[in-house]
Amino acid sequence: MDGALINGNGLDSHAPIASTSSTVPRPLVRPSPSEIAQANIALADAEPQEILRWAIEHIPHLYQTTAFGLTGLAALDMISKLSSSLGYPSHAVPLIFINTLYHFPETLSLAADASTKYGAEMHVYMPPAAMSTAQFEQVYGERLWEVDEESYDFLVKVEPSRRAYEELHAQGVITGRRRSQGGDRASIPIIEVDETGLIKVNPLANWSFKETKAYIDANGVPYNALLDQGYTSIGDWHSTKKPDGTAVKGVGGDAAERAGRWAGRAEKTECGLHKDYFKMRAQFNKKKREREQAARDVARGNTLDEAGSSNSEQPAAAVIRQ
Repeated sequence: MDGALINGNGLDSHAPIASTSSTVPRPLVRPSPSEIAQANIALADAEPQEILRWAIEHIPHLYQTTAFGLTGLAALDMISKLSSSLGYPSHAVPLIFINTLYHFPETLSLAADASTKYGAEMHVYMPPAAMSTAQFEQVYGERLWEVDEESYDFLVKVEPSRRAYEELHAQGVITGRRRSQGGDRASIPIIEVDETGLIKVNPLANWSFKETKAYIDANGVPYNALLDQGYTSIGDWHSTKKPDGTAVKGVGGDAAERAGRWAGRAEKTECGLHKDYFKMRAQFNKKKREREQAARDVARGNTLDEAGSSNSEQPAAAVIRQ
C-alpha cells in the first residue's frame, strides 16, 4: 500500500486503531474525565504513530509544542509521514516553539532547519515585552534565573506558552515527555487535560531513550548537534550541562538523561510548562506586587529624606517664622 508504512515496524497508517469511536466523540471538545479515561485505556499499548493519528483525528486546533529535543523530533517526523499517508496537503500539525532568548545557538538553528525540512508551520513566541536578551534583562534584570527562578520560568516558558495557546485557539498540544525520563514524568498518561482545559497528548510516553534515538537514526531525523558533544537533554544554556557520568542518588536508567538539566538540583525536574498554570500566575503576580510596593516604599523614603534634608537647610529666620 503506497504511503502506508510509517517506519520499519510495518505499521499501516490505514489500519484501524483500537476502537474509541463508539465511546469518545469526534471531534473531542471539552472532554469529560470518563472520555479521557476511555481514550487512555484504548491507547495504553498503542504505538506512537497510532496515538498521533488518534490525536489528529479527534482533537481540533491541535499543535505540537516542542523545543526540538529527541522525543519531539521523533514525533515531528512521525506526523510528517502520517500527514502524507492520510492525504493532508501539508504537515498536519503546526508547531509552537518558545524562544526563551537563552537557547543555545544550535537549538535555534535546529528549529529553523527542522521546520523547513518538514514543511511544518512554526509559531514562535517570546517572553512578554522582550524581543532580545538585552531587552529582557533591561525589563526584568540580569540573571533572573538565579535571583528569582520561579519568576524566570513563568516569564520565559509559561506565559509565552499560555499566550500562544490562547491566540492560536489551541485545544490540544502534542508534547515530548516520556515516562522513562523519571521525576514528574514517570506516571504521565497518554492523554491528559490540564487545569486550563488544554488536552495534552504524550505519544512517546511508553518509549525509552534507546527506542527514541533508534528511531531518529533509522529515519534520518535531524537532531541537536550538542548531542554529539555529550549532552543528553538540552534547555537554556545557563541551566544545561553535560552529564559527567557521576551517579545521582535515586536516579538511574533514562532518568539520568535529564541529569544535566538543573544539575545538582534534585528537587527540580520541570521548567514550569507542566505545572499548574493558575498557581504559577498567582505566585508571579504576588511577587510582582511585592516588588512594585517595595519600589514605591523606596521612592517614598527617598522623597521624605530629600524633604527632611531640604528643611534642615532652611535659614534660621525662616524656621522661626513657621
